[in-house]
Amino acid sequence: MTQTPQVPQSPPELAEVRNFRDVGGLPTVDGRRLRYGRLYRSGHLAHATEADAAFLAGLGLHTIFDFRNASDIALEGPDVALPGVRNVNIPLTDPADGAEFWTMVRDGELDQLRVVLGDGKAADRMAHTYREIITTRTADHSRVLHALAEDSVPALMHCAAGKDRAGLSIAVTLLAVGVERDAIVADYLKSDDPSRRYKVRRSDHSAAGMSPEVMELLSPLFGARLDYLTAAFDAIEGTWGSVDAYLTEGLKLSPATRERLRATLLED
Repeated sequence: MTQTPQVPQSPPELAEVRNFRDVGGLPTVDGRRLRYGRLYRSGHLAHATEADAAFLAGLGLHTIFDFRNASDIALEGPDVALPGVRNVNIPLTDPADGAEFWTMVRDGELDQLRVVLGDGKAADRMAHTYREIITTRTADHSRVLHALAEDSVPALMHCAAGKDRAGLSIAVTLLAVGVERDAIVADYLKSDDPSRRYKVRRSDHSAAGMSPEVMELLSPLFGARLDYLTAAFDAIEGTWGSVDAYLTEGLKLSPATRERLRATLLED
């Protein structure tokens, strides 16, 4: 008999791993729920403390999917090694798309930030990249879903902040097993909590370099906004016509693979 996973009493407080959570418990459209202890999400693991690493090692992870690119890894460092865990790096398009842009974020002066990010440009850039990830990274998302269906759980998905590339990969996975759309949105928006956000790194730590206006200009890059995820969902509908067509034609998921995913990730 399959035992029902225990519901966690409270999320762990990890010292140097941002935005960690178990995605378990989310409801599906047919009345089932995602199992606890099967799918996790977080920001990068590069700065994990010994206690953080010990907790993560205790999850019994099979695979860590790291969606960072080479520039991310050069900036933050590689993930800490967890014994017996397979690390799979699948670089997805950075929401800001490029080391030069992030250099500007870290080092740019107020006037430059106003030109590049002001008047809604930062939010528009993020929404555009969400659409682009959905429409151009189908092979990568297909690879992840096929891996989950075969042998890769329990799994942890992360990028740098754990909200954009990992957030979309989690959302795609949840769509594939039939999680309710509102539940997908609610889980995504948890990443906007200030305690979960990526720590903004600026070369100028003075009052001017970290002024309220600077932080306001940077905020769209580090937040999880409904408009971003809606842009991704709209891209699915606009390109494939429906979620089912996206999963079947875009991600090449057969009915058998989708059923294996459901059996793997959902409660009985």
